[in-house]
Amino acid sequence: MATIRTVCAHDCPDMCSLLAHVEDGRIVRIQGDPEQPFTAGFACGKVNRDMELVYSPERLTTPLRRVGPKGSGAFEPITWDAALDEIVARWTGLIAESGPETILGYAYSAHQGLINRGLTNGLFHALGTSRLLGGTVCDSCADAAWEATVGPIGGADPESASESDLLISWGSDLHATNVHLWAKFEQARKRGVKLVVIDPRRTRTAQAADLYLPIRIGTDSALALGVMHILVRDGLADRAYLAEHALGFDQVERDVLPRFTPERTAAITGLSVADIERFAAMYGVAQKSFIRIGFGMSRYLHGGQNLRTVALLPGVTGAYGRYGGGAIVATAASFDLNYNAVRKPSGPATARTVNHLKLGEALSADASIRALFIAANNPAITNPDTAKIRAGLSREDLFTVVHDPFMTATARYADIVLPATTYLETEDFYRSYGTYYMQYGQQVVEPLGQAWSNVRLTQTLAARMGVTDPVFNMTPPDIMKELFRGAGLKADPETLLNGVAVSIAGRSGQEFRTPSGKLEFYSQTLADQGLPPMPDWAPEPAAAYPLRLLTTPGYFQSHTAFSGVAFLRQREGVPCAVLHPEDAASRGLTDGQAIRLKNDLGQVSLRLRVRDEVQPGVVLVPGQRPDEEAEGGTVNMLCADGYTDMGAGATYQSTWLEVSAV
Repeated sequence: MATIRTVCAHDCPDMCSLLAHVEDGRIVRIQGDPEQPFTAGFACGKVNRDMELVYSPERLTTPLRRVGPKGSGAFEPITWDAALDEIVARWTGLIAESGPETILGYAYSAHQGLINRGLTNGLFHALGTSRLLGGTVCDSCADAAWEATVGPIGGADPESASESDLLISWGSDLHATNVHLWAKFEQARKRGVKLVVIDPRRTRTAQAADLYLPIRIGTDSALALGVMHILVRDGLADRAYLAEHALGFDQVERDVLPRFTPERTAAITGLSVADIERFAAMYGVAQKSFIRIGFGMSRYLHGGQNLRTVALLPGVTGAYGRYGGGAIVATAASFDLNYNAVRKPSGPATARTVNHLKLGEALSADASIRALFIAANNPAITNPDTAKIRAGLSREDLFTVVHDPFMTATARYADIVLPATTYLETEDFYRSYGTYYMQYGQQVVEPLGQAWSNVRLTQTLAARMGVTDPVFNMTPPDIMKELFRGAGLKADPETLLNGVAVSIAGRSGQEFRTPSGKLEFYSQTLADQGLPPMPDWAPEPAAAYPLRLLTTPGYFQSHTAFSGVAFLRQREGVPCAVLHPEDAASRGLTDGQAIRLKNDLGQVSLRLRVRDEVQPGVVLVPGQRPDEEAEGGTVNMLCADGYTDMGAGATYQSTWLEVSAV
């Protein structure tokens, strides 16, 4: 039996180093790599079963051409040559007739490899097609808020939690999406370190907390400002640190904090004054408090202000200045690689840009997009206002190609569906976005059936389309070397090819890369954009419906990339919506019945679960699930494609609706 070291490519901050055990050319076991300090020898319950993903009977194994109406899933097998001939003929014809911007192509986050994802985007950049502004359905608001506050640099090293004296999970369910950080937290708690969890849902993480704060959705900035108010009131602010490393705290202290008394903070957040005071006291005496900030709080109308304000909190106590203290949202900005060598090898400096969350609008009948290519993404499920997405995908004059291991909801609308490899059938280079590790992942087994990797497909299409940039003829190891050529991150690519994970983390306090070089309580960058330069909280406009939607990752179906594993679907259970007992009783609803979630955008049907894990007034829908598994529809049909206050991101958590029996 052979053991091959590789890397998990799922969209997850942990980026686990894995050991795949292979017998007779087939994966028989997957485990975490014990030599990687963060992975620490275990993988999550989802990835442990990724051999079932590879060998799923639902895998696509041959190219397909549509023979029925779009969305019907009616296809016939064709050869790769026939598929490529048709794709190239359609693309070259459109370019000759109307120019390259009539085509939109992209690869997204279902494969986190910098090569399999980046090279596909590089092909469309070189062709001069329309370009996807990616990340707006996920993290662009969080990134913009963090950058305006701390700068384009990663946050605290998650491994430093081993030296923290207070742990805070703020809007992040570590059991679902960051299980290896949870393991680090557990180790610290054995030393007596306390854990505070701030989350609208009583998650598994919250159930284990020493203090759980069930905050109202969208009020995170108010709580952070209320804590700052108490820290100043009680003389717990680190004045020396603020004077040397912060900008504008005096203005915030004068103009903002007086409005966030414990009583007003309690009224806004739904928390008790006693719990707010208790949390502030714990935070104020800690020297090395560590905050894990979740992306979820930024997917809200005022999401940037939410995340920015929480990110300022460690500056008030000086926690940013100590290893083991501070806050983390992501780490990717610290990996200073030459990404453009892969993503932008050539092509015009500017081209039409399509915001990812507005993809449905871009595909509307009066839009000029006439060809679409999608890899490693399922926007017919994951985008906001998915009904608009599907209406665009239904256009008969839109030539759509989808490259995926499975027949997804998006693929059912395609004209050509191409079978893609899983990450275990490819090789690639990875850098984490939740740790400071990077690693080269080896191919574990040969592709199933006629599946091709993104790299192989991209390089084949480049040759057929006459794109001659050298990167489209290189092997993955040589492409990785281009990422380091002229990069600020100094490392020997050759040493990475042995597959051992390498950390770029140091042991110093937080560095700030803002224009001032300091933690910016006052941001001139935001002021120049017409945005509030100081942290604050403002209510949302009045809602037309009484219940608020909360979407969270599922424990076994965090996104549709895991839908191909029947065991995990069964463990997660049927797609459901969770209501507080008070809300269920007032509507005459009982546990287990089919219910309809409805607002002005449409309606979906799910199974009701009556639980007190959410507060009254909230509807929880966990996990990204294909609509064919539910009673009808996918919950993102109810989410509008509006913008967050920063970063032009999606506002999933600003969705209001009503629930009734089917």
